[in-house]
Amino acid sequence: MGTLTHRRYRGFNELQIEGSEIITHLPQSGVLFVSNHQTYFADVVAMFHVFNASLSGRIDSIKNVGYLWNPKLNVYYVAASETMKSGFLPRILAYAGAVSVQRTWREKGKEVDRPVNLSDTENIGIALHDGWVITFPQGTTKPWKPIRKGTAHIIKQYKPIVVPIVIDGFRRSFDKKGIRIKKRGILQSMEIKEPLEIDYENDSVEDIVEKIEYAIEQHPSFLKVIPNDEINAMEELNKTRKWEY
Repeated sequence: MGTLTHRRYRGFNELQIEGSEIITHLPQSGVLFVSNHQTYFADVVAMFHVFNASLSGRIDSIKNVGYLWNPKLNVYYVAASETMKSGFLPRILAYAGAVSVQRTWREKGKEVDRPVNLSDTENIGIALHDGWVITFPQGTTKPWKPIRKGTAHIIKQYKPIVVPIVIDGFRRSFDKKGIRIKKRGILQSMEIKEPLEIDYENDSVEDIVEKIEYAIEQHPSFLKVIPNDEINAMEELNKTRKWEY
């Protein structure tokens, strides 16, 4: 899978990476990566590339796909179970390390209200004990949506090292699923930040949620730095295209 997808980030489009030296200093397990989300699969596949390239000595670069000969295999990602059952390819991708969870707020495009499935939380804990876990705490590819409190509860319960990641450009490069290349020549970016400072005992769930919002640049205050004309352009573009900007 890595070989087949490499050109999507270094060929058809380019991936600009910043901060990947942080990856080399992390322990082998107990690390939770939190990131904003732009496509179902392209985001997490790019992270697999960057993580393994960094571990093989390629800092801020995925040049030379040879780093895939000895990949880190205990890297997991949290995904909605309905997404992973939506077709043949998603089912195959699930075997690459998906920790499937049932959404408590939405299913098949409709709002729902169901209690948290405790086995989902336990499975994420098992994955953290074994290796690294990638999660998208907004639970959607739409920007500026609130951080789900479930992520903060997991952090307080399992006390992982929390590493924020900020991505951009994937929404313009790929379709919503992140499988089809929508446009070529797009500069994608991935910034890996220093681990968050969290007081697991004394920080409240709300405190942790706010720290994540700022770290992955999805706090409402970030909207204020975007010019109104650019926001209006995004909205108009979204009305005229079938894909989500």
